[in-house]
Amino acid sequence: MGVGDVSKRILIGQKLRSSQLGETLLPKRIALPVFASDALSSVAYAPDEVFIMLSLAGVSAYAFSWKIAIAVALVMAAVIASYRQTVHAYPSGGGDYEVATVNLGARAGTTVACALIVDYMLTVAVSISSGANYASAAIPAFQDHEATIAVVMVVALTAMNLRGIREAGTAFAVPTYAFMAAILGTAVLGMVLWASGNLPHVESAKFDIVPDEGMESPLNTAALLFLLARAFSSGCAALTGVEAISNGVPAFRRPKSKNAATTLLLLGLIAISMMVSIIVLARQMGLRFVDPNDQHRLLLNGVPLGDSHTQNAVIAQVAKAVWSDFPPGFYFVVIVTGLILVLAANTAFNGFPVLGSILARDGYAPRALAQRGDRLAYSNGIIFLAVMAIVLILAFDAQTTRLIQLYIVGVFVSFNLSQLGMIRHWTRELAAETDHARRRKMMQSRTINTIGLTFTAVVLVVVLITKFLAGAWITILAMIFFYIVMRRIRGHYDAVEEELEAGDEDKLMPTRVHAMVLVSKVHKPTLRALAFARATRPNTLEAVTVSVDDAATARLLEEWDDRHFDIPLKVLHSPYRELIRPVVEYASAIRKSNPRGVVAVFIPEYVVGKWRESLLHNQTALRLKARLLFTPGVMVISVPYQLSSGLERAKELRETSTWMVPGSVRHDGPRNGPRVGR
Repeated sequence: MGVGDVSKRILIGQKLRSSQLGETLLPKRIALPVFASDALSSVAYAPDEVFIMLSLAGVSAYAFSWKIAIAVALVMAAVIASYRQTVHAYPSGGGDYEVATVNLGARAGTTVACALIVDYMLTVAVSISSGANYASAAIPAFQDHEATIAVVMVVALTAMNLRGIREAGTAFAVPTYAFMAAILGTAVLGMVLWASGNLPHVESAKFDIVPDEGMESPLNTAALLFLLARAFSSGCAALTGVEAISNGVPAFRRPKSKNAATTLLLLGLIAISMMVSIIVLARQMGLRFVDPNDQHRLLLNGVPLGDSHTQNAVIAQVAKAVWSDFPPGFYFVVIVTGLILVLAANTAFNGFPVLGSILARDGYAPRALAQRGDRLAYSNGIIFLAVMAIVLILAFDAQTTRLIQLYIVGVFVSFNLSQLGMIRHWTRELAAETDHARRRKMMQSRTINTIGLTFTAVVLVVVLITKFLAGAWITILAMIFFYIVMRRIRGHYDAVEEELEAGDEDKLMPTRVHAMVLVSKVHKPTLRALAFARATRPNTLEAVTVSVDDAATARLLEEWDDRHFDIPLKVLHSPYRELIRPVVEYASAIRKSNPRGVVAVFIPEYVVGKWRESLLHNQTALRLKARLLFTPGVMVISVPYQLSSGLERAKELRETSTWMVPGSVRHDGPRNGPRVGR
């Protein structure tokens, strides 16, 4: 086993057989942290965004914070209820994409897919960047290196997911459940202190907030509504990730739909409880929170705070005050919150590869995305997502405040089209159903999806109005770009399939086969190619050499005559010392003289075992094959001759690979006996 193979096995583990796919399916207790970590982690930054928006009008606007929390909770409840209908109706894992494609058409499905792709990329970028910012706040040495830390985190998360969904889920279960316990524990203790009249103030309660420019005076109705709409749209970041479960139903254990629906319900209850509790407690504890770039609007005794002031996140401030008598509790909350922000990206790493495999199956994405890796995960999709997330992190320098403006748009586009598709689905089912009990259930489901569509449509309009100039336009452009690329990919696959469709004329045999063996010198590879070409029994067989050196060509002709070959050797003169063009032109001329015949070009080449040895030899054979592949009517046959290093490499490959033996297909896979070749 080579160094590369050893490194790969250490990184992602031993290979798994296809028959072991069932062993990677997830029970609910593991599926919850795997698929819900993104939505749950939104609690770590959604409250921050709500208070940042409201702070533009000063402290007085914080009175609306709990109302915005309730509004976001209602939207989340409607979306969760709607997706519970989706996982039952479409359990194959296509989620929003499948719903839109089946019920609204291919273009709507492609639009949803584009929105989800952008959302998954932003999920990784935002979550990892938030985690990197938490790390830099806790460790001063990391400051000003957030982007580098974020890239390292993405690479580490990628490696964990390449090991397989079950192993990644098991590794992430403990910190996710710890985060739930930390936030809910803080919320319960805070409520108890509030009820007893002992609720402390947060560290920022002593500050005042100067309203943003243009918002100093009392706001009129229109300005106030716009401000509340901005705060509401920012708070709706808490909904990101709830669709991941509908895209990951195939990863659940049976009964898949029931387990996925139960996990969705648990996700909704936990996320709503945590978000509302944190926002209500923060308001009651006197929180003062502004955009990190606007800390000059924070005043202490009338004096603006400088940039040197460190503004802790909302959760950190609430936890520090609630656990003031027990510091380990505060540190526990902060640590698991920073950790969950990193692990939240795991939701995208599980959702995107499944979506990518479905898109590849339908011809809208490269087919490589549908291939499972050594650990039965969709490795190519995982790597693609990681690369795109790293590009976003570096482009925005891991600044969460800038990245968050691109968020939400994509997910709410998919929400709307999915809900509309589900309404059409139930309408179609009702038209064919006669059983009264089933009809009542279908009508109930359609009502739920109608409510979900109403809520998500309102949110989408609000988000587009309030966030378009703040960065949402970038998301829309990205969606348009992916839409064009995906339609082009589908067009290519359709054209190839049409062109490759077999017809009766394809059964006709060629009238003649003109075979030529390329000769550079008389050695073992040449003799093997000549013997193999003769064994194919072509109508015409000749050897061909390209003359770039008259003296070397004369020696070759002399040796050819001395060996008394019964095959003629044709010399192609090349005054400009080109090797490839004369062969291509000669083969094309033969083909042109007999359009119904074929030209078979046999290329002898020797194989080395080490990559550094290949650097010592020219790659004429490789370049010639690449040119001949584009020449109509020409067949290219490579005749390899393994050198000693090549034979050693072949032996290594045989010893490290599982080879099929005769009868293995009938006996359900490779036998445990000796491998072929030993």
